[in-house]
Amino acid sequence: MKKLFIVGAGGFGREVYAWIKQHPEFNKSWVLAGFLDDNLDALNPVGNFASVALLKNHQVSNSNVYICALGLPLVKSKLLAPLIEQKAEFISFIHPTAVIGERVKMGRGVVVCPGASISVDISIGDFSMIGPNTTIGHDGIIGAWCTLCAQCDVTGRVTIGDGVFLGSRVSIIPSKKVGSKSILGAGSVVISDVPEGVTVVGNPARIL
Repeated sequence: MKKLFIVGAGGFGREVYAWIKQHPEFNKSWVLAGFLDDNLDALNPVGNFASVALLKNHQVSNSNVYICALGLPLVKSKLLAPLIEQKAEFISFIHPTAVIGERVKMGRGVVVCPGASISVDISIGDFSMIGPNTTIGHDGIIGAWCTLCAQCDVTGRVTIGDGVFLGSRVSIIPSKKVGSKSILGAGSVVISDVPEGVTVVGNPARIL
């Protein structure tokens, strides 16, 4: 049985810690070993219910597996880089309450949170996170390193580039494209394509 380390001991990391215990592979394929975070006191405000080891200079082992619990795309790619270089084994985590349709392709290190609904003929890139109660319609493409927060509505044939952040309750109408490294503010309603590297907010969403 391998040891499972959660990368990131912040709020999302604590959520993942709780959700992992609801997965059928818990204590079968892997056992929780604690968190990796450069703030060793990260859990102090809520109680030291698990161990926290330094992420910096962590040495990857074949007896370990890892799950990414970091929210911001740029932070994810930066902090995971040393682990990836050491060929760390990242698992993809799908909560038992998520609904996954047919012909859904997921990369490594993907996290699908409780209540998410992923339809059919969809591709999700490495290290992307699909938040609680978020829906992705048919023929969608989600790039790598993306974060879709809670209750987003990504409708059919939407294409999202790499490293995109969707705040809570973002809605994207069918067939629209979101460029890489863009940020969609909470509650935004996207009715036209979003260029790369911009921040949009509002209903309809407009570039800041």
